[in-house]
Amino acid sequence: MSEPEVRRVFASDGERVRRLRLEALDDPAAGIAFLETRDDAMARPREFWDERAVGAALSGSAAQFIAETGRTWVGTVTILIPEPGVADYFGRVRDTGGATAVAVYVNPEHRGTGLLDRLFAAGAAWARTQGADSLFLDVHDENTRARAAYARLGFRPTGATIEGPNGLEHELSRSLDDD
Repeated sequence: MSEPEVRRVFASDGERVRRLRLEALDDPAAGIAFLETRDDAMARPREFWDERAVGAALSGSAAQFIAETGRTWVGTVTILIPEPGVADYFGRVRDTGGATAVAVYVNPEHRGTGLLDRLFAAGAAWARTQGADSLFLDVHDENTRARAAYARLGFRPTGATIEGPNGLEHELSRSLDDD
């Protein structure tokens, strides 16, 4: 198996963004890892996915990074730079300086290969160029695999929790100063 290339999505990647999202939503942990169901994603029109790709490719407030082997996408992370004073997906308002990682997924065949590290390195590098000094994410209380992976990447609990639509979520963060 060749080493996957990690890159930011292209504006023309709408259909590929859709396919990878559907694959992620088929994962057994999807029910606690994502705030969307497969049915919800399937119901979205093509224009939604095209617009999402354009924003994730060109925006200064959101960037989606993917890993691909040949033409096959095998992992992703999206980094969001919150707008000051605007509530996030859980209704929290963050101070400036932090970025948020969402929609993290690695194909099971590529887990444990260091691919997650490379995706987060790309996302962290982009977040720093946008002025972020820390990276946050939320992880479900029962998602032990993800919690262990994030701890290995240097994420630590902030002590904040929130009851999300899928249950108890823990907020984790790490500094971007060491990257």
